Amino acid sequence: MPAVRQDAWSEEDDLILAEVTLRHIREGGTQLAAFEEVGEKIGRTAAACGFRWNSSVRKKYETAIQIAKAQRQKRNQLKKQTQPEKVVHIANLLFEEKDSKENHDVVSEESLSVDAVIRFLRQWKTTYQEMNRQIKLLEKELKEKESELEKLKKEKDQLGKEINHVQTDYRTINDDYRALIQIMDRARKMALLVEDETEQRPKFKMDANGNLERIE
Repeated sequence: MPAVRQDAWSEEDDLILAEVTLRHIREGGTQLAAFEEVGEKIGRTAAACGFRWNSSVRKKYETAIQIAKAQRQKRNQLKKQTQPEKVVHIANLLFEEKDSKENHDVVSEESLSVDAVIRFLRQWKTTYQEMNRQIKLLEKELKEKESELEKLKKEKDQLGKEINHVQTDYRTINDDYRALIQIMDRARKMALLVEDETEQRPKFKMDANGNLERIE
């Protein structure tokens, strides 16, 4: 399992990714296999390589991709032209019995083609199993990402609720603060008014005869 690197992609990493992917396209391989191979070389996951290829590197190699696809198509056409002939020869060898030495030599030569077919089938089986393994790895990574995304969504919803509560508390506190300021302002004005009335109210004192005398 390649290590997961967190550093940015370098030009060398992009070049390796492009070379390996183009080779797989040209030879009829899958991009999944290419990303897996690149990941082992540069210490990144296949998913990271695939994302980098589709988001950035692919755009720089559109012409090279078309050339690689054309080469792959040509290889496939050549295989289609040659394989039926081999199948016919193999069928003749399996169902015809010939006694001459010349025919015996032909059988030996064509047996090599049978071995080639068997090797090809075995190789294809191995490739198929490898593809399944890579698919399972990608499915596992996808499930992990989906689980992580779901967790982040829940955290986002929770944070949204907390923010709403904080905003509500802030508005309540702000309203209470404004009301308190208004009450304090009215109290200050009332205190000043009472003080003015007290100063303007006439004052009296009682003289020796018991009469009230106004004090100016």
